[in-house]
Amino acid sequence: MHLHIIDLAIILLYLITTIFIGFYISKRASKDIKSYFLGGNSIPWYFLGISDASGMFDIAGTMLLVYWLAVYGMKSMWIPWIWPVFNQIFLMVYLSPWLRRSNVMTGAEWMKTRFGTDKGATLSHFIVVIFALISVIGFLSYGFKGIGKFAAAFLPPLFTDPATLAQYPQINANVYALILMAITTVYVVKGGMMSVVATEVLQYCILSVSAIAIGIIAMVHVSPETIQSVLPDGWSNMTFGLNLNIDWTTVHSTAASKVTAFNEWIKNDGYSMFGLFFGMMVFKGIFVAAAGPAPNYDMQRILSTRSPKEAAKMNSLVSVVLNPTRYFMVAGLTVLALTNFDNLYKSSITSPDFEAILPEVLSLYVPAGLLGLLMAGFIAAFMSNFAATVNAAPAYIVNDIYKRYVNPNAEPKKYVRMSYIASIAVVVVGITMGFFVESINQIALWIVASLWGGYTAANVLKWYWWRFNGYGYFWGMVAGISTSLILLVLEYFNLIPFLNDWPIPANPNMNSFPIIFLNSILGCLLGTLLTKPEQDEVLMRFYYTVRPWGFWKPISEKVMRCDPNFVPNKNFKSDMLNVVVGVCWQITLMATPVFLVLRDFFSLIICLLILLITTTILKFNWWDKLDAKYGQQSTELIIPASKK
Repeated sequence: MHLHIIDLAIILLYLITTIFIGFYISKRASKDIKSYFLGGNSIPWYFLGISDASGMFDIAGTMLLVYWLAVYGMKSMWIPWIWPVFNQIFLMVYLSPWLRRSNVMTGAEWMKTRFGTDKGATLSHFIVVIFALISVIGFLSYGFKGIGKFAAAFLPPLFTDPATLAQYPQINANVYALILMAITTVYVVKGGMMSVVATEVLQYCILSVSAIAIGIIAMVHVSPETIQSVLPDGWSNMTFGLNLNIDWTTVHSTAASKVTAFNEWIKNDGYSMFGLFFGMMVFKGIFVAAAGPAPNYDMQRILSTRSPKEAAKMNSLVSVVLNPTRYFMVAGLTVLALTNFDNLYKSSITSPDFEAILPEVLSLYVPAGLLGLLMAGFIAAFMSNFAATVNAAPAYIVNDIYKRYVNPNAEPKKYVRMSYIASIAVVVVGITMGFFVESINQIALWIVASLWGGYTAANVLKWYWWRFNGYGYFWGMVAGISTSLILLVLEYFNLIPFLNDWPIPANPNMNSFPIIFLNSILGCLLGTLLTKPEQDEVLMRFYYTVRPWGFWKPISEKVMRCDPNFVPNKNFKSDMLNVVVGVCWQITLMATPVFLVLRDFFSLIICLLILLITTTILKFNWWDKLDAKYGQQSTELIIPASKK
């Protein structure tokens, strides 16, 4: 499809505006390394919340959500728990204030507050930098795949030679992704965190208009009766048993001969035994969420807030501004795709690339002018996610490697210049990896199921168990990450076929999580119990500053002997209640706009009632208590010489 001149003008204007913002803000951002990576801790929480949501509103993820909703129906509301999306609830309730109290710049620097500066702490610092860089490169590859598919569907092909296309079928998508990544890198590298936040607020506004427009287009063009005629039994039901029980061969419509392919996709995804899959998602998700944020853009937003209380508020806003608009768009795209399946896949119906349904729908339904705005919105979605990811990585390279080990006494502007170089290097590696990835789903599942499996155990124990030390963290992470990478290689060469079938058929990434997790726990326990505990002074200062709950009794008693006025954190029960209520609240924020687009008013009313109840509980049991829990400023613990 060729874009109208009006659409191209809108897209060009948007790209020029974002680059201008990056350069305009660069003077404030380049004062020092803290201004560059954290915006000088001066950005209001609501801007950071919108920025964080905009960064998550990525095009690759949106395309994946459209695929899931189309094939799995309302049961797809649960599939994002594989990431898990409810980690935002754990963050808003208690983990983001704990993290913000540390007053550090990166997750790796946080290691010093928890483990001190001895050899074990140095090793823990080193391994979290390695993990951060691996995960950032993985996310860059993921974004590269999504924007390439999207751009190639609209823009004229740069390569048309049949022999070249036969040998490199994704060459046009990859080249367009390369061009857009280069444009985004310019303003991210120049402007740092302030530039990222400013442009992401602009991008979110464009995305919201785009999302509302697509949802309204679907509601205007497609009647509820037409929607129901192309859906199998159980598609609109969020409940499930052991099996998924969605059979697309039961659909009676002109597209019936085509949508039978959906059954094969369900089988290949490995989600047919949905009850077992859901159980593994919950098992994995609770541990991953309790571990806190991975060292990426989400963590950088938390560390950029002005106070622990604002960190909690920022994470609560993410769910509010992200889920309703995003799922309104996803529902609109899904409805338009399912009711026009024949038109969308005339030539590739035997093996359609459903990840690319989004641009196909836009080209069929959206008029010139509005299409340019929507295109700008989706390019904004890519740029938001990409910019946030790129901004996170150099902080680890410059602050945690270059500043700490290479040049600790450099001028502030020297660190900023090194950040420019680090940003470009990370982008180059991420793009290179993106050329070898076959699909969005492939890289997404490996990151959230396999790679994060190696991260989980060590990062759960660091918050809740006083005896856990730097050596335990290092060996737990090494065991987890190495197992993840080894299983990836073995699975690629089909040397461990049982992972493809047990316990969840055709889902090696989820099947590998228990193996990775158990190996990581073993590494954590052996590394910890075979070495000495951290020094009391380190543990006491951490406990006094961060104030976690968990298994901290020996340290709590020592702190209270130094400061009799200290009150230990006794919020475990109320925090867990708020987590449960918050997860229900988050699911209704996702499901409500979908039922609205479907015009399923009974389910819509149920969702709104649940949303009202959960919002009321969170208002009185969480929001109103933020001042009491996190409003006080952390002070320095005075430890007598005899206690050190």
